[in-house]
Amino acid sequence: MVAALAGLPAVGTGVTTLLDPLRRRRRDTGMVLVTRLALLPEGGSPRKFTVRAERVDGWTTYDDAAIGAVYLRRTGSGVQALNVACPHAGCFVNLAPDGSRFACPCHKSSFDLDGRINDPASPAPRDMDALDVQVRNGDEVWVGFRNFRPGQKEKTPVA
Repeated sequence: MVAALAGLPAVGTGVTTLLDPLRRRRRDTGMVLVTRLALLPEGGSPRKFTVRAERVDGWTTYDDAAIGAVYLRRTGSGVQALNVACPHAGCFVNLAPDGSRFACPCHKSSFDLDGRINDPASPAPRDMDALDVQVRNGDEVWVGFRNFRPGQKEKTPVA
């Protein structure tokens, strides 16, 4: 009996450590610095950028991990950010070789440069996912990066 009581703190610590990732709340990454405005070409041609931020995976925290990618382009009203994941099945869309549209290599979804579906036969259930973007300090491009559930008409964030 005494031995069992003496072992309870160790068991409690082990269970707490084991279940710790389940207790943690997912941290919203908020706005993430992605690039400098000077690296975005004038005239609306999109460029793809890797989004890097802190990522927590179970018991491990990665300070500067790739968490996704975005297409950024200058528009008449500022900067537009689109998540590169196709809303159909989550494949990364590519910029067409002529730079006129986005094309998904997996199931042939096609999108205009503003992210709207441009082919009625496209299997994508919605437009590409637009993200919040801010230009700070005159030259820093910050993006509110999120991933969304593919295959759904509604834009539902992945928790």
